Amino acid sequence: MSIGVLRREIEVKVPVSDLAQLIETLRARGYVEHRPRHFEQNTIYDLPDGSLRARGELIRLRRAGDESIFTFKGRASVAKHKEREEIECGVTDPVKFALILNRLGFIPTFRYEKFRTEWARPGLAGIVMIDETPIGDFVELEGDSKWIDSEAAELGFAESDYTNLSYARLYEQHCRAKQIDPGHMVFENH
Repeated sequence: MSIGVLRREIEVKVPVSDLAQLIETLRARGYVEHRPRHFEQNTIYDLPDGSLRARGELIRLRRAGDESIFTFKGRASVAKHKEREEIECGVTDPVKFALILNRLGFIPTFRYEKFRTEWARPGLAGIVMIDETPIGDFVELEGDSKWIDSEAAELGFAESDYTNLSYARLYEQHCRAKQIDPGHMVFENH
């Protein structure tokens, strides 16, 4: 993630059944923790009519420790990988920033939490992010398409394991499967 830089994000998510094994494989392949495990709170905003979501766009305010980041994600083109415009900038006062969004007519529509650890391998442009969420563990591979497919295979994942769904959509699927009413994807005791 490069804050303040206009870019195209290319990524896939893969559900992870054995987190310890994945970490062992990453280390064996020369990956190091680029950013240690940290807690993230994410809030998605939309207009009351849901027009951003209807257009396939998203704005998000993320808090991770002392850092807050505001993100715009454009409409995704989804094939094997999800690709979309992503613009991010740092926010020094997330409470006031959320108030500004509210004054502009945006409302919080979905909150989700996760513990994220970012892994990188010297000399490679892609990044591996492990997300521990209330609905299970996922790995996100972000980089160019060739790198994603190559690293996924090296980590033991097949292309059929890929998902291009957002955490909001994954949470909706989870709730349907468990026959529970959806709310927000947050940890109970956090």
